[in-house]
Amino acid sequence: MTLSETGTMDKREFRAAASLAAVFSVRLLGLFMIYPVFAVYARDLSGATAYKIGLALGIYGLSQGLLQIPFGILSDKIGRKILIVLGLTVFGIGSAVAAVSSSIDGVIIGRVLQGSGAVGSVILALVADLTSEENRTKAMAMVGITIGTSFMIALVVGPIVAGLAGIAGIFWLMAGLALLGIGITLFIVPSPSRLSLHRDAGTVPAMLGSVLKNTELLRLDFGIFALHAMLTASFLVVPGLLHEGLNVTSRSQWIVYLPVLLLSIIVMVPAIIVAEKYRCMKAVFVSAVGTLAASQIMLVFSGRDVYVQLAAITIFFAGFNIMEASLPSLITKTAPPDAKGTAAGVYSSSQFLGIFVGGAAGGWMHQNAGNAGVFILSAVLALLWLAAAVTMARPRYLTTHLVRISDAQAASAESLAGKLRQMPGVADAVVIAEEKLAYLKVDPKFFDAAKVEELTSAA
Repeated sequence: MTLSETGTMDKREFRAAASLAAVFSVRLLGLFMIYPVFAVYARDLSGATAYKIGLALGIYGLSQGLLQIPFGILSDKIGRKILIVLGLTVFGIGSAVAAVSSSIDGVIIGRVLQGSGAVGSVILALVADLTSEENRTKAMAMVGITIGTSFMIALVVGPIVAGLAGIAGIFWLMAGLALLGIGITLFIVPSPSRLSLHRDAGTVPAMLGSVLKNTELLRLDFGIFALHAMLTASFLVVPGLLHEGLNVTSRSQWIVYLPVLLLSIIVMVPAIIVAEKYRCMKAVFVSAVGTLAASQIMLVFSGRDVYVQLAAITIFFAGFNIMEASLPSLITKTAPPDAKGTAAGVYSSSQFLGIFVGGAAGGWMHQNAGNAGVFILSAVLALLWLAAAVTMARPRYLTTHLVRISDAQAASAESLAGKLRQMPGVADAVVIAEEKLAYLKVDPKFFDAAKVEELTSAA
């Protein structure tokens, strides 16, 4: 039986997707709110140096990046909801530690604890448990939308909250949001009838080796690493530039971020539409990376010219949003059909490790080479990424499609996989007998679902 992705979620599935998206959102909202204000407010902490401020901003990415995949694998054994509650509890404790700390070292410890509550992969696994295969793509999209929305809201709200309650107030808000997430998990998120390993949503340990050897996936992993390293490093110095150039206090900088973000969205939407509709993703992708590199080079040579700085910041966020929208899509297009979840897990861990490197290396450069040093670091990362992007293979416009199979077909998995690969529009097929599922990579323009349905129902 072919599982189309055009089904309608029932009430339970919608409740599961919406509530888990909310859990994801409340956690990320607090983490993102700290970005635009931390570098300024942390200067008053005991023992603060430019390097330690950068380390404190980015170090949660180290613990998050290292623990995210193990958390997801562990949840297959002991349960999703209990691990989400445990992770949010650790996140809340870390937030409280950071809130009461008067020293930068105390905040660093709190941030390590925050990252140790690495429940992102567990939330996605629970989404997969609670939704049918035909509706899983829409459910994951709901979660993805909350990530982007949380980031944009946080950049605007963070300076306002910091102005009212200081940096400690944001950390206490994070602790409160962790409690809210625990409440949603316990009382609103449905409990799955059973736990399953979903290759399209979770990490399969046996497939990590092949994913880490896939050079095209590694290019994309480096891309998300570089993107978030640049973002984290930039926020170590951009708030100070806005204060000096526009005389805008930290609490009022949302006035700058709001129009910049809106303009970047106006640029992003048509760029993504053109890339997908006219199948010119590589051209748009390379152009966006080039734009990111140009923005950092502009900042290196901007001096005190506030107009050049504003233009560079706007260009950066335009490129950033295009990448945030296109990179996950490229991971889906590039990953083998039965390794989509594993590839996504490595990709996500790369993102968090980029946050750590951006904070730590950016802080070190700021301390030793000033503002220009930070932008030189980001420019080098962007240029390395540009070299990787220019030489990447042209992406194939493929999506993942799942097919349920019978016991008899599962017994002859290789034979069925060979027949499926001969179907119109099927680029690859892998049959997992124990799951009674066939994972297909298909080109929607040429894929004939009816013929696949005919083949799989023939037995």
